[in-house]
Amino acid sequence: MERLHGSARLMVDHDDPDDISLLSFNALWESYYRHDSLLVFSTGRSPTSYKLLRNEKPLLTPDVAVMSVGTEIAYGEALVVDAGWEEYLNHKWDREIIVEETSKFPELTPQSEIDQRPHKVSFYVEEVKALAIIDVLAERLEKLGLDVNIIYSSGIALDVLPRGAGKGQALAYLMKKFALDGKLPANTLVCGDSGNDAELFSIPEVYGVMVCRLITSVMQRKNCCSGKNVSPRDIKDFQKCKVEIINPGHEVVKFYLFYERCCRAEVEMAGQHMQNLKSFFYSLGTFVHPSGIEQPIHQCIDAMESLNGDRQGKRFQVWVDQLSSAQIGSDTWLVKCKKWESYAEIALLRREALLSDNNPNVLKGTTTNG
Repeated sequence: MERLHGSARLMVDHDDPDDISLLSFNALWESYYRHDSLLVFSTGRSPTSYKLLRNEKPLLTPDVAVMSVGTEIAYGEALVVDAGWEEYLNHKWDREIIVEETSKFPELTPQSEIDQRPHKVSFYVEEVKALAIIDVLAERLEKLGLDVNIIYSSGIALDVLPRGAGKGQALAYLMKKFALDGKLPANTLVCGDSGNDAELFSIPEVYGVMVCRLITSVMQRKNCCSGKNVSPRDIKDFQKCKVEIINPGHEVVKFYLFYERCCRAEVEMAGQHMQNLKSFFYSLGTFVHPSGIEQPIHQCIDAMESLNGDRQGKRFQVWVDQLSSAQIGSDTWLVKCKKWESYAEIALLRREALLSDNNPNVLKGTTTNG
């Protein structure tokens, strides 16, 4: 988050099981939002479950991960834990008492061990029985001096959390923390479809997006917005994919999308398409392979023609992550990112760096892999 010099445009995204949609979002985010916005994943998954998902899906690296239904907050790629949030949740919370009291309800089936967390006790229960159990359990725990928040979601999952926990409360905590640092987000957009997402929509001055499979409890929330933006991945003809403001990162995203389509035989390599791609990159730019071999960027583009169809009919995906850019000269930008390739369920990481020209039609300099 050191890249921010002022208020971020904070976005909270909901995990999406459709890889095509995820990849489209990835390209959109890295092209237009990564440079001045914060990406927050807010999930009911435990840290272990979340890490497993990252190995299965083409997820970007978020700036903040809110896990275990808002009971755990971690920052960056290393998932540095927010100890202040953990301390806050300890107020009037006794996990042993909660486990003992919930064991008196035979209708509650404990979730797997990896989903049980220090500030989260989780069960499965039929929807027709859930409401009555919630009322009785809440009353019992209150009499024992505990202050809890019981959340029911997806028609099956029941979570017992500290009163101050939950996805909405975690978001409110983050916004307060940013405000104290003088970086209150200029705009905050939340997305969700489940009962444990509902309170995200209740945070003041937050805009919401309801996804297509949302449940009734989310529909009842107000202050939802509609609108769309176009991901570079959704543009079939890159000659029509232009930006009004100089954005070298946008061109880097398009470059690797072109590479993916090339390998999958989804683009015509002859004539205008190849020349158009070259026009975006400075002819003296250099591509450095992980082996250390250097190659002129235009020669690298020419080499794509030999890769045309190399992954045709195969599950081959390419995406960039953690893209950043800095102007290091009057007409030169340094662009860095991580580039991922997924082929036959194996994900390979390449670290990329690119020097780019200020001209929106030319990228200039050196690309490195490592």
